[in-house]
Amino acid sequence: MTEDFWIFPAQFLLSLLLAPFLTGIINRVKAIAAGRHGKPLLQCYYDIWRLCRKGEVISESASWPFLLGPSIVLGSGLLALAMLPLGGFASPLGFAGDFILAAYLLGLGRFALMLAALDTGSAFEGMGASREAAFGALAEPALFLAFLVLSSTCLDLGHYSTRQTGQAFSLGVMFHGQAALSWLHGKPELVIVPLALFILLLAENCRIPVDDPNTHLELTMIHEVMILDQSGPSLAMLIYAACLKLWFFAALVAALVVPPLPFWAGTGLWLFAVMVVGILVGIVESVMARLRMRRVPHLLGMACALAAFALILAQVS
Repeated sequence: MTEDFWIFPAQFLLSLLLAPFLTGIINRVKAIAAGRHGKPLLQCYYDIWRLCRKGEVISESASWPFLLGPSIVLGSGLLALAMLPLGGFASPLGFAGDFILAAYLLGLGRFALMLAALDTGSAFEGMGASREAAFGALAEPALFLAFLVLSSTCLDLGHYSTRQTGQAFSLGVMFHGQAALSWLHGKPELVIVPLALFILLLAENCRIPVDDPNTHLELTMIHEVMILDQSGPSLAMLIYAACLKLWFFAALVAALVVPPLPFWAGTGLWLFAVMVVGILVGIVESVMARLRMRRVPHLLGMACALAAFALILAQVS
């Protein structure tokens, strides 16, 4: 056991604690931009605590997919976040090719949420599940292309042993500050990757311009319409799982701009970068309106094109 074995668990617990706070930052930025007082920064914590103390109302037509859905969504989000390097320190759970498992853990959560929505028999929730499946299928290629760009860069900068063991295909190597240092080694194409991941953050978390989390019109909802029948602790789990997923993608973007540093400096700078990503999300939601549904595939296509362009540049540079 190394002396810094405790560092990643400490950062992981910090992520679990601060994930709802990131949502509060986004809401606060939107309120300031609109000239309103807005919700408190800790409102998400209050909502989760309030829902945990309430009872549940379960439809007579619901069955086990509806009952197990929130637990699977939360569990898959926790496992995906546990595999992500935090603050420049790799996860003890990491292995070669773990980015595939992390991506499909998020996909498992999406699938469980869609099944729970379809199990209610609601036409509106089925519509939301259909949109979630379509946009998820479009976002997945961009995510894997971004991972391939980073692994290609690690292969170029790594040693022979890295190529032999396949560690370049590990999240711990991809997001261990290599991207930030690669900008200084003639890899300017990596600047494109955080932009592509930021677009994926907006799409995967159903933020504006893909979806409006504050809307009350079922015909325009994506994520919110799928949880209309959830209540009590189940709804609290889904809200917290959404916070973890938002933190996951914000941590991906932050890890690409923070160089490897000692524990305190690296953790502080990484947390600051995550909060800056939240501020940027709030700014985007303050200056843009939700796109029409037929425009969303164009946005995700742009993310795929950016990641593919970065991969081409990484191969020829």
